[in-house]
Amino acid sequence: MTLDPKLLEILACPEDKGPLLYFADENFLYNERLHRRYLIKENIPIMLIDESETATEEEHANLMELARSKGLSPTF
Repeated sequence: MTLDPKLLEILACPEDKGPLLYFADENFLYNERLHRRYLIKENIPIMLIDESETATEEEHANLMELARSKGLSPTF
């Protein structure tokens, strides 16, 4: 299940207030500036900084390549 497009229009990183990449198949939102991943559980984005995950440099590079291959662009 994918997130509602209207919800994606308003979601932003709670730390830097910037746009996020939505990886629907992987079930998370990603802040490419901070290398921070926000999981989506039961179709609810968990937008708490303390519960986010930080990607390693290698994970970040892989995510950016995946985003390019899927033609993803940041939300809002």
